[in-house]
Amino acid sequence: MPPQPLSEEQIVAHLAGLPGWEREGQAITRTFKHAYHECVHLAMYVAAKAREVGHHPDIHITWQRIQFAITTHDAGNRLTAKDFELARHIDATVQAMCV
Repeated sequence: MPPQPLSEEQIVAHLAGLPGWEREGQAITRTFKHAYHECVHLAMYVAAKAREVGHHPDIHITWQRIQFAITTHDAGNRLTAKDFELARHIDATVQAMCV
């Protein structure tokens, strides 16, 4: 059974607990600023976690920036709890890299 899309109220509540993440349509996004090679390393760590949990973000790397965009393709490109779980994993990975 595919994940169930969240209601608008649930999305707002989840976003409130994820500072720095923004809603863009039916996705959540966040951009981090790091040196280029750190962005590439971060993408690799997130890709490994994405493979582990079976949920993959779109990743866009530019000079000293990396942006993650997350939506649930299996739910018709709508937001589900899986998106917010992955966002928390990304935040934790960034935090661990910056220590």
